Amino acid sequence: MPGAWFGPPRWFPGRRPLPSSPTPPTPRPCPRRCTRAAVRRPLGDCRWRGLGSFRVRRAVGQAGHEDGGGEMAGPDCLVTNDWICGEYLRSRSQELVDATAQHVQITAASVAIGLAVAFPLALLARGRPRFAAPVLGLTTVLYTIPSLAMFSLLLPLFGLSAALVVTGLVLYSLTILVRNTVAGLEAVPAETREAARGMGYGPARMLWEVELPLALPAVMAGLRIATVSTVALTTVGSIVGRGGLGNLIEDALPSFFKAQVLTASVLCVLLAVAADLLLLGVQRLLTPWTRIRTRQAGNREAR
Repeated sequence: MPGAWFGPPRWFPGRRPLPSSPTPPTPRPCPRRCTRAAVRRPLGDCRWRGLGSFRVRRAVGQAGHEDGGGEMAGPDCLVTNDWICGEYLRSRSQELVDATAQHVQITAASVAIGLAVAFPLALLARGRPRFAAPVLGLTTVLYTIPSLAMFSLLLPLFGLSAALVVTGLVLYSLTILVRNTVAGLEAVPAETREAARGMGYGPARMLWEVELPLALPAVMAGLRIATVSTVALTTVGSIVGRGGLGNLIEDALPSFFKAQVLTASVLCVLLAVAADLLLLGVQRLLTPWTRIRTRQAGNREAR
């Protein structure tokens, strides 16, 4: 527009000239959620948490390298955003431990409560056949609800708390635990029940000393499946900040922080494998007669 004045030119006589080298961009301040375990650097940015722009992290690292001073002078896998980074494991060890501990706590609480709820439902379905179809059908319907929709339905009741995530995971575990418990109890031979009654066993004593030990392999198999699936579904709780290792994955995805995404994912897989092996060992200790049957079957095949 003619006659308009848009300010002084970039340089004119008497004005201090602009610096020849561009100034590195100033990184954003750390959000509140990352200040708990953040490792502060000289520039006070969040690049070590996987937050903020990757271009900002790279620009800051290049500036430190050009200046020739400080801890950024050498090549750093965090600055280059590598998938495997030992510096991330060293600087974020406490954060990884805290996230893993939260993941284990949520998983253990969900599976324990789910087993406590599933066992009475299985007894009801086995003892009252007319309730079997409604109980099994309801647990199956709950399992078909998507996780985000489940948490949204429970949000008005529990708010943004760990109880929201635990309740959703308990409802998901019921379909596996109830069905396996019912199948294990129904697989007890009728001759075994008749022999227990002939020896004077009442209903409660026969359940705890005869039926439940024989149904234990099926119950433990369902418990292992429910535990592994709960470990995976716990990561979805990151949408309310209660996802354990899922929180680290969600924080790293916007900036595509490779080391954090890979480390949290690998820890989640290792956690599921460790839980399955632990429950398998418990099953072998509680059911020694199954090992005897396996050995006898192997000897017969060898002959």
